[in-house]
Amino acid sequence: MKFYISVDMEGITGLADYTHVDSSRHNYERGRILMTDEANYVVTEAFQQGCTEVLVNDSHSKMNNLLIERLHPEATVNVGDVKPFSMVQGLDSSFSGAAFVGYHARASMKGAMSHSMIFGVRHMYINDMAIGEMGFNALVAGFYGVPVLLVAGDDQAALEAEKLIPNVTTAIVKKTISRSAVQSLTPAKAGELLREKTKEALANRENVKPLVPPSNPVLRIEFANYGQAEWAALMPGTEIEEGTTIVKFQAKDILEAYRAMLVMTELAMQTSFC
Repeated sequence: MKFYISVDMEGITGLADYTHVDSSRHNYERGRILMTDEANYVVTEAFQQGCTEVLVNDSHSKMNNLLIERLHPEATVNVGDVKPFSMVQGLDSSFSGAAFVGYHARASMKGAMSHSMIFGVRHMYINDMAIGEMGFNALVAGFYGVPVLLVAGDDQAALEAEKLIPNVTTAIVKKTISRSAVQSLTPAKAGELLREKTKEALANRENVKPLVPPSNPVLRIEFANYGQAEWAALMPGTEIEEGTTIVKFQAKDILEAYRAMLVMTELAMQTSFC
């Protein structure tokens, strides 16, 4: 059985604000260690439960955060930027299930460091469905028939996961006080929880269905200001909805929508004055 693990950083145990997740800040190196250890708890338990292959995808920022030398020796790791499918690079129909570790709530929602890809995004939609990184990644997994079995992060990420994916297992390693403050488990206790929840998620896999994406989806991204929308709308096939900062793109499938989202958000970050 092959198992896929996408590891973000904002939802990792004890990480409360940007100083833990920004490579230029003083807490980042501590954050990398905690992120790697947290991923490793899930990897180790997946092998313990009979998985024969585990692929870990570093899914935060420039995607070069995990300390590979600390991971289970039998794991394989996707590391670095640019990846055509970013947070779900390498995920395909050969996997029996996926875990999202270190995940956070979507933009404009309550939750520690909540956002969707970039801080200039207010909301993202597939058709009428509001989604964040978690939802978009789950839809890509669903395209390949892969169920998301486990979501680990803060309490708000868990709530989002439970609304999206019936019967998903969640591991809450910290509770939101504000967007930059949390009440957290210690790393040791979080490790125990993650191993327990990984075991539970794999045992429950027959009860979780893939999140099936719609055919020919319409991607809509609402940006924080019009300049970001203008940049995003430079991508061919997009248009700004009149009177809004929403940029729309008609996609042939969820994979095209995902790559369009990556391009639009990268373009939007070129805005120099907000």
